[in-house]
Amino acid sequence: MFSFRNALIAVSVSALAGVAFGQSGTSFPGIGRAATSKEVAAWDIDVRPDFKGLPAGSGSVAKGQDVWESKCSQCHGIFGDSGSVFSPLIGGTTTEDVKAGHVAKLLDPTAGRTTFMKVATLSTIWDYINRAMPWNAPKSLTTDEVYAVTAFMLNLSNIVPDDFVLSDKNIAQTQERMPNRYGMTTAHALWPGTEFKGAKEPDTKNVACMKDCAAEPKVGSFLPDFARDAHGNLADQNRLVGPQRGADTSRPEPKGPLAAAIAVSQAPVPPKAPATANAPAPGTAAAADSKTALALAEKNNCTACHAVDKKILGPAFMDIAKKHAGKADYLAAKIKSGGSGVWGPIPMPPQTITDAEAKAIATWLAAGATK
Repeated sequence: MFSFRNALIAVSVSALAGVAFGQSGTSFPGIGRAATSKEVAAWDIDVRPDFKGLPAGSGSVAKGQDVWESKCSQCHGIFGDSGSVFSPLIGGTTTEDVKAGHVAKLLDPTAGRTTFMKVATLSTIWDYINRAMPWNAPKSLTTDEVYAVTAFMLNLSNIVPDDFVLSDKNIAQTQERMPNRYGMTTAHALWPGTEFKGAKEPDTKNVACMKDCAAEPKVGSFLPDFARDAHGNLADQNRLVGPQRGADTSRPEPKGPLAAAIAVSQAPVPPKAPATANAPAPGTAAAADSKTALALAEKNNCTACHAVDKKILGPAFMDIAKKHAGKADYLAAKIKSGGSGVWGPIPMPPQTITDAEAKAIATWLAAGATK
């Protein structure tokens, strides 16, 4: 009888839990709340290729030029064709491309690629500017400013005239003049559903071969040391942003399985930071912990712009350590507040990082930023 009563209670509790789950819509009753309509509207800002979600507004080419020169040109150049920071946006399109809807230069494997050469939908341009630009203050542009900047870029690409005003009323007609509007295809099997018309077979029919694999690849040829730097240091000839990096050909190529470690060991080591009031005392809990600091830097995306011993978009951590040795408090405040003009024209936006994490990274920097 006792066991039966316990079983009955258990079934009743389970039933009540099921009712609570059905009413709350969550497996964690009492935690969280439904988003308000304003919160959903603030989050749901995407613009589809059919322009659903596009807000009402307008902007002229002239207004777009003003916004561009004050908020965009430092990264993309006055005419949008700069490749010094990011890939060029403007260039490579012709009036014939506007008529055809295909960019002829894309067929040239030696030609560079710009955004307006590749992009097929104008909604992509509008949506990305609206949600992500400018780089140091995303979502800070007004709706009319986004229209204006988009109009200016269209004008730079010779798609619209100088007196053009882009708006939600004429953007669909403007889409019909995009140089590569027919350059996007769905004739592949990347999506498993039936919402796209096209091929249902995979693009390739590769068969996995996991047998007779070489234990270790062997290099059959190499570039002799006397030829490595024949055309200058390749590391200085690549853009500072993006996955592609040039090899440091100013030094001989490291040999052997520990080549990477040797290359790192050959990097210049900064002088030891002098002891100051802000510098952590050896052996204390505040002593610079390189592993922890580097992990925090990676967690907070600091390594997207900084490396330990080389410049990427921002200065190397070691260079910061040299300039601000012992200034942990200053560095922690700088990490939180951001800034511009100290290391070049590219600004660093304020970082959403906790005080403790900023202090840990700053303490490591102030102590020399050693690996």
